[in-house]
Amino acid sequence: MDLPRIFTIRESSHRIHNPFTPGKLAALGRALRPAPGTRVLDLASGSGEMLCTWARDHHITGTGVDISTVFTEKARARAVELGVADRVAFVHGDASGHVSDEPVDLAACVGATWIGNGVAGTVELLGSSLRPGGLMLIGEPYWRREVPDQETAEACLAGGKDDFLMLPELIEQFGGLGYDVVEMVLADQDSWDRYQAAQWLNLRRWLDENPDDELAAEVRAELTTEPARYTRYQREYLGWGVFALMGR
Repeated sequence: MDLPRIFTIRESSHRIHNPFTPGKLAALGRALRPAPGTRVLDLASGSGEMLCTWARDHHITGTGVDISTVFTEKARARAVELGVADRVAFVHGDASGHVSDEPVDLAACVGATWIGNGVAGTVELLGSSLRPGGLMLIGEPYWRREVPDQETAEACLAGGKDDFLMLPELIEQFGGLGYDVVEMVLADQDSWDRYQAAQWLNLRRWLDENPDDELAAEVRAELTTEPARYTRYQREYLGWGVFALMGR
């Protein structure tokens, strides 16, 4: 049970595995103002940057669950680096089936709603671990502009136009699921660039160091096509944000 190697190669230098900069992650923490001791569950926690930095800055406690052995080890190392290993723990496992043994104050899935087969299922999954009156965080893409055709949708790594909503419709979807949107922090084009463009350097450096690896042809093909695809389509059409929800 693990992520494909290409994913960990692509994001090998990333501490945040979505189009958020450290500044935006910090801004989200300041906006939410979690009290010291807040118990957090982070599903698909990646390299653990949210839990580790919030444990340092806001004195939360928490558990992260992620399917990647590479990212889980990076998260544990980050907790030690920041001196918060006594407050946060990271579990290698399938986040799609994970429910906390005890209710938590904040349940999050920041950018991996496939673990619940979409927004509705992920909200239901997180709700299974959340105490009454607790806070939920969902990271999710949305369309910045109307998508003109199927080609554009697929170039934004969607199966079709219906895979994502425009921002107002996404906000309304949360309401239809019984939640108030109480805060949000959105990616911008610069934070998208930092997430996507950093992958290209990771790919090129890996390729230079591993020209005979069995994945070399796949990495070369991705590096050849991705910069143009991203700048032509994804950068223009796809937005992303983290939305804070509370049950009605």
